[in-house]
Amino acid sequence: MIKYRNIAIVKIFFLAFILLSCSDKHDNEQKAVQTPATPHYTFATVTKENLSSTIKLPAQLAAYREISIFPKVNGYVKKVYVDIGSSVKTGQLLMTLEAPELEQASVQAKEKYTKAKVDFLIVKENYERLFQASKTAGAVSPLDLSIAKSKVEEDSILCQQEKANWQMQQTMIAYLNITAPFNGVITERNTHEGALASATLKDKPMLELKQINHLRLLIDLPENFSTLKEKDSVTFYITALNNKKMSAVISRKSDNVNTQYRFERVEADVQNDGTLTPGMYADVIVKSNGNEPSLVVPASAIVTSTQRKYVLAVRNNKVVKVDVTTINEANGKAAVTGLLQEGERIIINANDEIKEGAVVS
Repeated sequence: MIKYRNIAIVKIFFLAFILLSCSDKHDNEQKAVQTPATPHYTFATVTKENLSSTIKLPAQLAAYREISIFPKVNGYVKKVYVDIGSSVKTGQLLMTLEAPELEQASVQAKEKYTKAKVDFLIVKENYERLFQASKTAGAVSPLDLSIAKSKVEEDSILCQQEKANWQMQQTMIAYLNITAPFNGVITERNTHEGALASATLKDKPMLELKQINHLRLLIDLPENFSTLKEKDSVTFYITALNNKKMSAVISRKSDNVNTQYRFERVEADVQNDGTLTPGMYADVIVKSNGNEPSLVVPASAIVTSTQRKYVLAVRNNKVVKVDVTTINEANGKAAVTGLLQEGERIIINANDEIKEGAVVS
């Protein structure tokens, strides 16, 4: 009996030990739940500096000047002196048209002008003689002198009208000779001898002329780079020429930001060494010297939600959400505006899960 009693006592002690161990483990788990770990944040300081940046933008080369040549008057193509690839000089004859009806109209206009001029000279001479005779009292009636003077003025106006009509016909004939308005290269030809040139149809030009020794580099600049000024340098690479590196100077700015795409068109002049052609694509490296010194924070410190953009500042050991507007970004930094102070502490790698009012050390 004593042996069984000792075994029972040992079992009781063993069971009590197991229950005590489980109880201690449960208490420890409760303590772990009740005392969560303090979150760890990384902080940065708001600085004030001039933030410069560099971006790569697509661009395109275009002819400095280009025109599509259409006929000014109706006629038949008589002779074309150029073809695609022809280099031309200012004033050089490109093609001639023929329109017999215009030449006939010019001849008729000249005849009318000549007749009107002769009539005017006769009437004028008659008036001058009457005027000399009127100096003798009673020789010429004042009414006759007044009528003669009116006739002179009337024929003078008619003569000027006929002269203007003849000059207009001469101008129309001059349109039959088409010349180059500037130095360039013929890049398109859509007509041949004998074809009818219509002044009303504008579906396709007869010739296209481009100035290619001087090109324009067309760049659509994001609005946060609008601080670039004329004569600022840009570097660009020509994709079709194994990324050939070239440089240019900004020559013109539109001074207008496209409200849909938020860019401003700028142009740089490029002197063509003979390897470039209009229409080539280029990658432009644009460096911005930044705006005036502004507040700068790490880009990762900015939280962007559907409703607002803000940073998490630490004030009196508590998190405060401060709305900001991004001006510029470069090298992991962002220039911002908002109710921040230089030297203020903010949270890096911020996110919207960090609640406003949270206590931080």
